[in-house]
Amino acid sequence: MIEAPFTEEELHTRSIRTRKNLTWLIVMAVVMFFAGLTSAYVVSMSGGYWVDIAMPKAFLWSTVAIVASSVFAQIALLSAAKGRRTLVTPMLAITLVLGLVFTWSQFKGWKELVSKGNFLVGKVIDTQGEYGVDYTVLLRGVPLVKENGNFYQPIDVEGAKPLNADLEEQMNTSSSFFFALTAAHLAHIAFGLIGLLVMIVMATMGKYTPADHVGLWAGTMFWHFLGGLWVYLLLFLTFVH
Repeated sequence: MIEAPFTEEELHTRSIRTRKNLTWLIVMAVVMFFAGLTSAYVVSMSGGYWVDIAMPKAFLWSTVAIVASSVFAQIALLSAAKGRRTLVTPMLAITLVLGLVFTWSQFKGWKELVSKGNFLVGKVIDTQGEYGVDYTVLLRGVPLVKENGNFYQPIDVEGAKPLNADLEEQMNTSSSFFFALTAAHLAHIAFGLIGLLVMIVMATMGKYTPADHVGLWAGTMFWHFLGGLWVYLLLFLTFVH
């Protein structure tokens, strides 16, 4: 007995399920990637010298932008589901603008890091700014004391053994990880922005309907995920760092 082929409705349902599963697979792959990076970060903190860097203020503004953008993306998705096509395109356009604001804030934050001596590849001794506020140097988890430009261990109350010569040879691993984590996230944001452009074009063409808007759903879920990932990285770099 020959089985009847799938109906058009069944094929449509299977297609939607496949695209949703693919979206979650992509999300899980990105989660594993950043889990590896943050794990390496924690391991690097456990030994030797480490620079505790204050979070750039621009990164706080970028957080506001990415969270707000998710709100407008969700409104676009709900509008498509309810057949309110006229709202979809402008909501996605606002999401795109806020995504660009986020991107601009990231570059501004990197500029702030560099202005205080924190580079992608640099030495611990390069770090500048107000000690204890903009940065703190730790040795095996214990903050060093800085007096007259010299660094000492807290137990060296007489200042007999400055550590500057040793610090001259130490790379600022903390700063390198700071740039690596935020740059990796921004690279994924770039894909999200491209996705938003595609969704805006599709919405303008009236492709999203209450019965078929899985492409908009996938793009919106990925954008929500990127926003949540950034909040996680911000908290990680602020508190675990």
